[in-house]
Amino acid sequence: MGSAPQPAPLRGWRVRHHRLSTRVYPPSRNTAWLTWLGDERIAVGNLPTAASIVRLPDEGVTHVVNCRARLQTVVSGDLAVERALFGRERVARAAMWDDGKPKPPALWTPAARFAADALDDPEARVFIHCQAGRRRSVLVAYAVLRLRGHGSDSAERLILDHRTEAQLVPAYRDSVERWLADGGEDDGPPAPPAAAQ
Repeated sequence: MGSAPQPAPLRGWRVRHHRLSTRVYPPSRNTAWLTWLGDERIAVGNLPTAASIVRLPDEGVTHVVNCRARLQTVVSGDLAVERALFGRERVARAAMWDDGKPKPPALWTPAARFAADALDDPEARVFIHCQAGRRRSVLVAYAVLRLRGHGSDSAERLILDHRTEAQLVPAYRDSVERWLADGGEDDGPPAPPAAAQ
């Protein structure tokens, strides 16, 4: 996949919409905007705002996984701005609500595989976020770590030791483990990151 091209300048009505909407519907003030998980080149964070999204390339981020529900991304405009900044081919989504219930693999495995594949490039660094960076993004980060060879306890410790606000919801962890136990096959059709959604 190669290292990231120069980010596109952000301008236009989508950027203005994102700036305003993330002021009205901001991420939690009690969560860090970005936390790197050790040396894994995976970061977990909260909803990027107008101030933080432009910092992502400076942090070395080359790919983004957005774990917010479709309605949330429409309201905040974050997915559109992420695609404008990084290019559609470097942004994937795992559109989910945070309800604490088991998550069907079709919702998150294409994004987890996208991130795991991106990390095959030693220059890649993946930012995974939801609204607060506590639960949905942790589910996907956990799945990515498992796909990249970490055991379940190792993946959990890596996340919880670095992102103190993280919560690995038991139903979410079980969704990943059940999927892996079933051979990782029940994930629905691959979701190309550039597909219009």
